[in-house]
Amino acid sequence: MSFWGSRRVLVTGGGGFLGRHLVERLANERPAAIAAPRARDYDLRRQEDVARCLRDARPQVVIHAAASVGGIGANRAHPGRFFYDNAAMGIELIEQSRLQGVEKLVCLGTICAYPAETPVPFREEELWNGYPEVTNAPYGLAKKMLLVQLQSYRQEYGFRGIYLLPVNLYGPGDNFDPESSHVIPALIRKFREAQESGRAEVELWGDGSPTREFLHVRDAVDGIVLAAERYDGAEPVNLGAGFEISIRELAEKVAALTGFRGRIRWDPSRPNGQMRRRLDTSRARALFGFTAGVGFDEGLRETIAWWDSARAKASPPS
Repeated sequence: MSFWGSRRVLVTGGGGFLGRHLVERLANERPAAIAAPRARDYDLRRQEDVARCLRDARPQVVIHAAASVGGIGANRAHPGRFFYDNAAMGIELIEQSRLQGVEKLVCLGTICAYPAETPVPFREEELWNGYPEVTNAPYGLAKKMLLVQLQSYRQEYGFRGIYLLPVNLYGPGDNFDPESSHVIPALIRKFREAQESGRAEVELWGDGSPTREFLHVRDAVDGIVLAAERYDGAEPVNLGAGFEISIRELAEKVAALTGFRGRIRWDPSRPNGQMRRRLDTSRARALFGFTAGVGFDEGLRETIAWWDSARAKASPPS
């Protein structure tokens, strides 16, 4: 019998971008049950709701994928909300999972927890060597406190919690809301809408020089499932694709794939965010055999096609 066969699984954030893909993948593993609670039924910031959720689902394994997230603009506009929501959800979930005898908890952190000046590639050992980049520090620090909690609970109570650090995710089903989306869906939407309306120019934040690493959501799900099955250590583990691309190059790539042929105008008065991000992914490979498999261009084309299809379904021709 597989790791999942006899176990009940709870996925927080199961209605979100990553959560939906996780639930779909876990269904293929045929666990005893999968629960994917919604915020309308359980407010995971409230102790009593978390306790009730766990009593109702009775999971042996919890995967904590719920988060309040957004791009640079959203982080600047809502630092207090992002700190409170992410800290409160994680702290209450870990504590109530311990009290109710959950066998294993997989907590998803964020690379926004890394110090602003982390040497590239980011190694897990660098996590505490400085303060995060200021535009998303409240979010990053809230998520990093959950690593402290898990390590403390492992030491005092023997609680089996593991902590993963996924890099920026993208793929079909991503959030394309212009107020809260991350860079890839934001660029796809900007360029596709400009191309369709015949606009000659698209304005983007910063100067395009920062670099980022992106992990396709299917690869992220593979890594999470492998870690749940094979890893049971206290140390955090990066999940990434192991490559780096500048925002300028990314923008040019997305413009070409969406058919936009106009001018890209950069606004250097807007924040760039952290200047470089690329993960050292050797620990995940060594500890539970994870390597990313989806090619970046392939993943971008798939994401654009999904967005086009989703818009067509939402606005059928008259």
